[in-house]
Amino acid sequence: MLLFAASALETAQTVPAATWLKLGIVIASLVALVFILRKIAGMNKILVGVAVGVVLSVIFFSWVYKRNEPSWMTPIVDKVAPFFPKANAFEKRRNNAP
Repeated sequence: MLLFAASALETAQTVPAATWLKLGIVIASLVALVFILRKIAGMNKILVGVAVGVVLSVIFFSWVYKRNEPSWMTPIVDKVAPFFPKANAFEKRRNNAP
């Protein structure tokens, strides 16, 4: 058993410091996420629903405006996009103006 422990310690020492930093950031993020989720669980459910709806709407309309949606959302955005402005529509109109 001591042989395996020494081998694992030697392997851990060869891992770059940037990897340990990224791992620490991930662990800290998970701890913060759990803390935030516990605080949200104690809130009024209607307020949480409204906040989630606003955030998801902003993300969706950003995808429609910039057309940088994930590939699985492309069929839905293709159907909705003609009803909303596009990112370069103003520049095209300005260049075509008399």
